[in-house]
Amino acid sequence: MLIDSHCHLDFPDFAEDMQGAIARACEAGVGRMITIATSIARHDVYRSIAERFDNVWFSVGTHPHRAHEEPGTTAEQLVELAGHPKCVAIGEAGLDYHYDESPRDIAAAVFRTHIDAARRTGLPLVIHARDADDDVAAILRDEMGKGSFKALLHCFTSSRALAETGLELGLYVSFSGVLTFKNSAELRDIARDVPMDRLLVETDSPYLAPVPHRGKRNQPAWVADTAKVLAEVKGVSFDEIAQQTTANVLRLFSKMPPLAAAGPAL
Repeated sequence: MLIDSHCHLDFPDFAEDMQGAIARACEAGVGRMITIATSIARHDVYRSIAERFDNVWFSVGTHPHRAHEEPGTTAEQLVELAGHPKCVAIGEAGLDYHYDESPRDIAAAVFRTHIDAARRTGLPLVIHARDADDDVAAILRDEMGKGSFKALLHCFTSSRALAETGLELGLYVSFSGVLTFKNSAELRDIARDVPMDRLLVETDSPYLAPVPHRGKRNQPAWVADTAKVLAEVKGVSFDEIAQQTTANVLRLFSKMPPLAAAGPAL
């Protein structure tokens, strides 16, 4: 079984096809999904999706693109919202200097607030990092010095240096369909060197559909295509990657029940 550790089932792309997308995921051997928050204001939407489907969990947080809309979010608010039984993570939060949709100082402050909430709850922080490697690394090092917390670098497309910093600090690294792209040889080299017990796979759907689906709306079922390439990169079987990444998700997102306790898929 595979787990799509990061998708966005609340996005309009799934409005008419959510149940179908989840059913297709199950048919493809993707037994669980985590729908990731981008805004505190939409918390009820994420929660309702997770409550509707037994095999979907959710997170709570503010994406760096939305940080300027929710600058006053407190760690206490995040902790309270994270109390729901199916909320298994904080985030996604971080820094994005590619689009710079939020002032950098505000995004950094919101990022630190999410780290505080992750530390208080023991839930992993889902980190968004794009074109901001040095500042993300500096914040992670500074905050880890204040007290440890669990986290992962999601949809990893950053530098080897950030991957090494994250691994040094105990973080996990998640790869999306970008890993399958023809021009991603350097990223595959980085993935090859990430320890097996720190690897995750994700779709980040509806974005970044993997080969051979590029140009289409991505969906959780297609995390299997990324897993196949990751298996090739690591020189192991697809089954081994599926087993290892699933074990890693359950270890990191430890609030999620073990597989034996899973209910029906739909």
